[in-house]
Amino acid sequence: MAQKPSIPKGTRDFNPIEVAKRNYIFDTIKAQFQHFGFQPIETPSFENSDTLMGKYGDEGDRLIFKILNSGDYLSKVDNKYYLDKDSNKLTPYISEKALRYDLTVPFARYVVQHQNEIDFPFKRYQMQPVWRADRPQKGRFREFYQCDADVVGSQSLWQEVEFVQLYDAVFSALKLEGVTIKINNRKILSGIAEVIGAQDKLIDFTVALDKLDKIGEEKVKEEMLSKGISKEGIEKLQPLFELQGDFSEQIEALKAILSVSEEGKRGIEELEFINTAVSELKLQTANLQLDVTLARGLNYYTGAIFEVSAPEGVKMGSIGGGGRYDDLTGIFGLKDVSGVGISFGLDRIYLVLEELNLFPETISESIKVLCINFGEAEALTCLKAIKVLRAHGINAELYPDAAKMKKQMNYANKRAVPYVVLVGESEMSSNTFTLKNMANGEQQQLSLEDLITTLQ
Repeated sequence: MAQKPSIPKGTRDFNPIEVAKRNYIFDTIKAQFQHFGFQPIETPSFENSDTLMGKYGDEGDRLIFKILNSGDYLSKVDNKYYLDKDSNKLTPYISEKALRYDLTVPFARYVVQHQNEIDFPFKRYQMQPVWRADRPQKGRFREFYQCDADVVGSQSLWQEVEFVQLYDAVFSALKLEGVTIKINNRKILSGIAEVIGAQDKLIDFTVALDKLDKIGEEKVKEEMLSKGISKEGIEKLQPLFELQGDFSEQIEALKAILSVSEEGKRGIEELEFINTAVSELKLQTANLQLDVTLARGLNYYTGAIFEVSAPEGVKMGSIGGGGRYDDLTGIFGLKDVSGVGISFGLDRIYLVLEELNLFPETISESIKVLCINFGEAEALTCLKAIKVLRAHGINAELYPDAAKMKKQMNYANKRAVPYVVLVGESEMSSNTFTLKNMANGEQQQLSLEDLITTLQ
């Protein structure tokens, strides 16, 4: 008995309707990328292992899918690595390549490798799949698409302003209202750590602070204490836990907290610049919100940090994020190339649009008209007309078999085809076509020219 086929956990098949909906999101994001002047690039689905390893921290390294070397990859490995049973020591000898974990590190590699061909500042977008050996759950998959836009070679904060507008433009085009663009700044987090005497525990401090809305103030304080942050330092954080008000009010409170930190004050200045510009330019549907607990990507973000959350009431993790990185290309030897970038979470955006019923009704329409097949002569007449329809940008199809009328009409209904064309002996003799509207059942007899006009 044949084994029942399956796919790996965390991966998915997509049916035609799902692909059409995903393409709708792709096309919407791509159109806005191009409106904002970004250029497309693509990089290989797998990279040399040393390109990826060590760039995402220990946790990220564990989630990278390794590719076994081709051929008899075990024959050249020293026996002691088998006996040690240490996979970390063995892996470099049997795997020299890995599936990309994200698009950012491959982009940094691309910039360094092609630096003499690139005109800086370089604005690129990239829409390709990435792979992570993560535990699958709702909105989290092992294979998924990222849609990234980055600018490298400029330290100007106008880029951050543009990215806030880009997020707003995409979600407005998708009719997704109430999206919140959260923003913070690495310099503010560094400044707070400085004020409480925890500069050497920045990551521990920010990881704990990032959990504030999940576990509450007391648990966050307990975690900070357990990481070696002093009680006196934590007491200085009290105004941070009580931070309220709009963007400007929170900024004023931060000025008091960070009055003795030059680094923190620079972060405040950057956030003020971005907020003032965005307020002048105005957003269409999104909201810009300061969130001092936001600490994603601290391994490489150096300035602004972004995270986008779905409208209130939709239970979903972030649907986008990004930030400023002042020396990401430095990991490949090209120093002092500042960059800033954002990413859209396609799969999560899909789930949000589905939950809110925001996909256009016509999105699953693969063809506009189906020609019913009554026989060889009629089919040939239909195909001649179909060729003309397609030349006029109308998606058309002939049912391949001269099957019973009911079967062909059922096929049209299941495909959600809005119109069918019937060509029998009378239509052939009068050189006309009978067009049936599948929604209301109305029929009309038309010339080919009128058929084109009606369907357009």
